Amino acid sequence: MENKKTCLYDKHVALGALISPFAGYDMPIQYSGIVDEHNAVRNACGVFDVSHMGEVTVKGADAEQYVNHIFTNDVANAPIGQVFYGMMCYENGGTVDDLLVYKMADNDFFLVINAANIDKDWAWMQQQATGFNIDLRNASDYYGQIAVQGPEAESVVEEVLALPCKELVFYTTKTIEANGETVVISRTGYTGEDGFEIYGSHDFIRTQWDKLMVCGRCKPCGLGCRDTLRFEVGLPLYGDELSAEITPVMAGLSMFCKFDKTEFIGKEALARQKAEGVSQRVIGIELADKAIPRHGYPVLSHGQKVGEVTTGYHTISTDKSVCMALVDTAYAKLGTALEIQIRKKTFPGIVVKKRFYDKHYKK
Repeated sequence: MENKKTCLYDKHVALGALISPFAGYDMPIQYSGIVDEHNAVRNACGVFDVSHMGEVTVKGADAEQYVNHIFTNDVANAPIGQVFYGMMCYENGGTVDDLLVYKMADNDFFLVINAANIDKDWAWMQQQATGFNIDLRNASDYYGQIAVQGPEAESVVEEVLALPCKELVFYTTKTIEANGETVVISRTGYTGEDGFEIYGSHDFIRTQWDKLMVCGRCKPCGLGCRDTLRFEVGLPLYGDELSAEITPVMAGLSMFCKFDKTEFIGKEALARQKAEGVSQRVIGIELADKAIPRHGYPVLSHGQKVGEVTTGYHTISTDKSVCMALVDTAYAKLGTALEIQIRKKTFPGIVVKKRFYDKHYKK
């Protein structure tokens, strides 16, 4: 089956981007190079096409109740404009997906889900909707999305795009009227830097992209550096650090599971894991060598396999070989000596915090 294309696909081709399949889409992996794009986001401003992400709207009398039922975080009594990070889980605690929930108004929520999971998530959300008085819609085909990221992102969005965003604080959102349509703007960021997400019709997003490409103040960035940026600040990627087999507790994301809520799907299983412990955990490992650990490489202790790498890089910002890995809990303590098997060699490492680079969000 042919891969899908975002509304900006032709623009990526015209810019000479390296295109590769990702989550069923043909997506730009890099333009000028991953290192150059990564550093642009860390030091100035980079722009990502994230139109492949999914969007679901939940409206109606039971919208808040429904969202709280399927979502580990707690949206009850939140102010309008608040954004929440959390997970949807199965009854056994396994992760359906991690997502952002935007509270647009009382009983009006905007859910942003991972591109690779759109069909699965949508089917699952529909299954859970029985008995709730809601209007549930998959709006993924309508919305395009760009992410403007980096320390200069605010001034670029304000001055180049003329979209008011200064008053947004971290993890908040708002809607504005622009070009005769309702546009959603949020300030979250998946890069460890200050950043904004802009959602609108395909035509609107194309227009904003063109303005950014000619302004001379930001670089187009591909999914290659999106991964290196999120990895350095310890942010998970579904399919690597979260999955149907890797629960939020195993991933170290219990703080996004609000166990004082009356209920949510998976609550009992996750509460039990938190109380009794889990057999495996996602950790950080720093290698003494320059070798690069990759997804799936074995993690060893005295020659015995105790886990696998989930994501690994030689970091661009700190010049270190590091990885996140899912390992047996007995080997998850900070300072524990481990080895990574890279092809036929083993390289020594030590367990460290998963955040390999300090975040620079505007709080």
